[in-house]
Amino acid sequence: MKSASARFLIAVLLLSAGVLAWQQSQDASANPVTLARRYAEGDRLRYRMTGVNEDVKYSAEADGVVEKQFAGNFVEEYAWSNFIVNGASRTLDPKMANFRQVVSLSSDKPSAMSNLMQVDPSLIGPITDFYTFYVDLWLATHGPQFTHAGDHFYHKFGTPASWADGNYVTLGESSIDFDITLAKIDLTAKIATLVVAHVPPEHPQVHLPAPWMQAPVADTPNNWVQVQSVNGKFVASVGKEIFDVQIAASLDDGKILSATMENPVETIERDCKDAALTNCGEPRHHRIERHVEITLER
Repeated sequence: MKSASARFLIAVLLLSAGVLAWQQSQDASANPVTLARRYAEGDRLRYRMTGVNEDVKYSAEADGVVEKQFAGNFVEEYAWSNFIVNGASRTLDPKMANFRQVVSLSSDKPSAMSNLMQVDPSLIGPITDFYTFYVDLWLATHGPQFTHAGDHFYHKFGTPASWADGNYVTLGESSIDFDITLAKIDLTAKIATLVVAHVPPEHPQVHLPAPWMQAPVADTPNNWVQVQSVNGKFVASVGKEIFDVQIAASLDDGKILSATMENPVETIERDCKDAALTNCGEPRHHRIERHVEITLER
């Protein structure tokens, strides 16, 4: 999977419940919709992920178990396997045998992102996308209470999230706000459908190291930037990124039943000879298209 696909690694320590500033539109007098996660120690879950990243099609499985930590908090620990790329099974780095992705929907802040230095590079995309679904649902369950389909709230965030690995990707940042809507309530099936729009802030906070990166690529200020080191040269890109996420969550226990993500990025990229990105070739347009789905297997 290419890091150029705009990996979204949110700055989780800044998203504690005590610092969230919400703008909302709701009827507080109605009965709230309960989306809280209710954990049972030892519960096992298996998610199948499928995705399309430009010309690459892939699938993978995440097998999880609910654990109760010493402090009494519940977490879900996932092992990744069965990674298939364009129809061929991909052998993963042996270190993945001991890697566990830890997420939780019940704590007072989103789970910390896993240490990506411990991850097979080809799985960074699936792991961070899986994490994004959990952060989105955490925000939905820890913000203002929903009461009706159509209720929504807006969370101004904007703090840059990084996917740079310091080696191949020397700079990788995205700056977004969240617009979260309760799209549908199915009381018969006991499913709530949420739509989470990741949108460019009014004033994105990404770091743009070269003056040519300031000019908007699309209809908003640039909120996405990436610099890749390739054979002693640099491929620099800048532009607009959005995420459109839809999550189906159980009204019984708050599990994610399924989720989808559409992630287009409109960019201008240039090949540069220097790290300061001042000695560069002609700009070229590049539109990144990603589609990701997860489904809970029962």
